[in-house]
Formats: sequence, structure tokens, C-alpha cells
Amino acid sequence: MKKTNFLKYFVIDPVNLSIKFKLLSLLSCFCSIFFIALITKVISPWPGYPMIVASMGASAIILFFIPSSPLAQPWPFVGGQIVSAIVGVACALNIPEVSTAAATAVGGSIFLMLLLRCLHPPAAATSLTPIMAGTSITSLGYSFVLVPVAVNVFTMLFLVIIINRWVMNRNYPSPLPIKKTSHQRHTVSKPSHHVGFAEQDLSLAIEQSNVFIDMTQTELSQLLTQAEINSFKRLKGNITCADIMIEEPFFVEFGTEVEQAWQIMQSNKLKAMPVIDRAKRVIGMITWNDFFKFIDLNTFESFQDKFRKFIQRTADVKASKPEAVGLIMSTTVVTLLDTTHIAELISLMSMHGYRQIPIVNSEQRLVGMVYQANLIAALYNEQLAQKHKV
Repeated sequence: MKKTNFLKYFVIDPVNLSIKFKLLSLLSCFCSIFFIALITKVISPWPGYPMIVASMGASAIILFFIPSSPLAQPWPFVGGQIVSAIVGVACALNIPEVSTAAATAVGGSIFLMLLLRCLHPPAAATSLTPIMAGTSITSLGYSFVLVPVAVNVFTMLFLVIIINRWVMNRNYPSPLPIKKTSHQRHTVSKPSHHVGFAEQDLSLAIEQSNVFIDMTQTELSQLLTQAEINSFKRLKGNITCADIMIEEPFFVEFGTEVEQAWQIMQSNKLKAMPVIDRAKRVIGMITWNDFFKFIDLNTFESFQDKFRKFIQRTADVKASKPEAVGLIMSTTVVTLLDTTHIAELISLMSMHGYRQIPIVNSEQRLVGMVYQANLIAALYNEQLAQKHKV
């Protein structure tokens, strides 16, 4: 039994990547090291300069296999490598005894990386390079920091950003937590509180655990949110937007007159309407606020008079105010496919404050609208059905 348990450690995959991404990451490591060595060789002032620092191999693994790690972000990589190279050269030039110089270089580089918040494990090996290589490196002095270290680092960073973002389709550098502001888009009302964990809850939990988590806080939050969505889907079944949406919703086109759009919204008691193009693709949203934001409240006319003048069509050829819906609409609009699970709606409506979401088909054409009332009714009916089953 003990032998079987021991063998289990050999089947644990340290990187949770598909075969495709493992092969792409492997190829990326090969290409990056090749081009780093080639570029450094061209830039080097004379043939005696080394082409590449050995620790770049370890850095390549971190940057291409686990790019979401805090250790793989640009500042830890660049800052850690440069700082460690400086410390290593300083120790090699000023401490004659090799063992003491090596220990001081590693300890000093780690201390400075922690102090400057740029911890990058392979960089500790860079600090050892001037000491272990002897006169071939120490004879270069602090120019070793520029060539090959700085050239290696910035070439690698350029390749990492290009390959991860445009070849591997990864979000690198990993996004920082977004600070919430009081200014929100007019189609979104920011809720004062919501069910679930907030970012400050996650930050506090990480601090209290005293355990290193090899992903950024933003990505961990996204992972937990996706886990909640998956749990909801498993418990509630496959209920899609198409099942609860209002079919054939009211809409206007870009060139629809402002007065006509207002009459449609007033007569149908709508707070917002999608704006579509001739192919029936959603290009914006028009809300009550869009009608009011162009009215000058500083004049002495009553609000009713100002509003009436704004929505009425100008008789002249030239107009001093927007005449078409497309000129006052909000171009920032969120749409969902009709095949999307309603769990996505819950996040948008409860966490982000959206009151209505246009629903589109696979061709991105408008096919329906989902309002908060539709979602609430769907959740209530589903809960009622489950209750009766029990």
C-alpha cells in the first residue's frame, strides 16, 4: 500500500495544460532561447562576450508554461534578473572566497528581490554566474549586466508578450485587480452589495492562509467565479437565454429619429432599447438618460419645454442638436448568444447591475431581450418545480 501511494507522486502533472498547449509552450521555449542567443550575439561588442545566461532556460519555463504566475509577470522577471546580475557581479569583484561570495550573492539577490517585489527564482542563478564562471565574466565588470543579461531579458520579454498574447491567445501580462470607481456607464447601476465573495474577502483569505498561490488574485477570482457558474449549471440544468428571452423585442435603427424612438419607449413603457444596423446586428443601446443628457438645464425654460424642443424634429436643413438615435446612443453594449446558459445572466445582472441584455444568434443578429424580471421568473419557476418534485 505504501509503495502504491508513493508511486502516485509520479503521475501528478505539475502543469494543468492540454497536449496542444504543452507542445506550443515547448516550441515557444525553443524559439525564444534561439532568438535570444542570436540577437545577443549580433549586439555583443566583441566575440568574447557570452551570448546567453543559463538562467534564461528556467525563466522560459515559467514564462511560457505558467505565464499567469505572479513570478512570471514583467516586473519580477526584468527586475529580478537585473538586480541579481548586479549583486552577482558586486560579490564576484569584492569577495575573493568563492563559497562566501556565492552565498552572499544568492542571499543578497533574494533579499533585494523581496524588497523590490520582483521575486523571480531563476534570477538567483544569474547572481551565481559571475562567481562560478570566474575571470571570463568578472573581467567584463558591470558591463555583464548590460550584455548579455539586459539584452537577454528585454529580448525575452518582447518575445513572451508577442507569443503569449498573439500566438497562444493568453492574457499576458496578467491583469491587475480593477479598482471600483463611483463613475459607471449609464446603462449599469452599481449595486451596493451582492451575494458571494468580494475582492477584499479574497485578499484577506490569501493573507490569512500564508500560502503562496501561483496565480494572480484577478485570475483566482475569475477561477472561483467560473466554479460557481459551473456549479449552478450542474444543479439547474441546461436553461439557456433562448428559453427565457422576449422574442421580437422593440428596437430602433441608427437613423431612427429621436422623437420616434422616444414615442416607442413611452408607449411600451421601456427603459432601454437596442439599436441595430441594417443587418439587424446590435450596435448600441438607447436609454432614458440618453435623451436627457443633451438638455441644457442652465437656461430659464422649463424642463418640459427643453425636452420637447430636443426630441422634436428640426424643420431647418441644419440642426443644432442630434436628430438621430445613433448620435445619442451608447455604443458600449453587452450581448449574449441565445445558447448561453442563464448563469451568465446572473453574473451580469446581480454583480454588474445590467437591467436588460440583448440576445443574439450565431450570426450576431438580434433575436430577443432578457430583462431582470425574466431571469427572476425563470429562477423562481425552476425552484418551484424542484420543490414539487421533492
